[in-house]
Amino acid sequence: MKQQISTFLTFQDSNAEEAMSFYVELFDNSKVIDVQRYGKDGPGKEGTIVKAIFELNGTPFICSDSFIQHEWSFTPAVSNWVECSTEKEIDHLFAELSENGEVKMPLDNYGFSKQFAFVGDRFGVSWQLNLG
Repeated sequence: MKQQISTFLTFQDSNAEEAMSFYVELFDNSKVIDVQRYGKDGPGKEGTIVKAIFELNGTPFICSDSFIQHEWSFTPAVSNWVECSTEKEIDHLFAELSENGEVKMPLDNYGFSKQFAFVGDRFGVSWQLNLG
């Protein structure tokens, strides 16, 4: 059965491709599946993404570059939960995702998890990292 629900990331700074490439490189078992771009006749900036489909560790995502500047952006109230299997993995993801981003909760034992962190990456997308 075709996947009916996917996370859709709307970027407003013409950086959807940069973000998608960063995520695909960061997570194992990830790939870009399809990219549709705006042409010279717009309405978006030529070469930016109308719609791109990609997978992060087998989970489907979709992203685009919005040619409309909305009053909203990403909110930490909606985040991506990443279940890590090793300390090395959570340390690596924490370092990469928090670089030039915002650490909302540093890596620590918060009682509900032996290692947990909450970060907003440099694109404004939020990630909760948990060592299961």
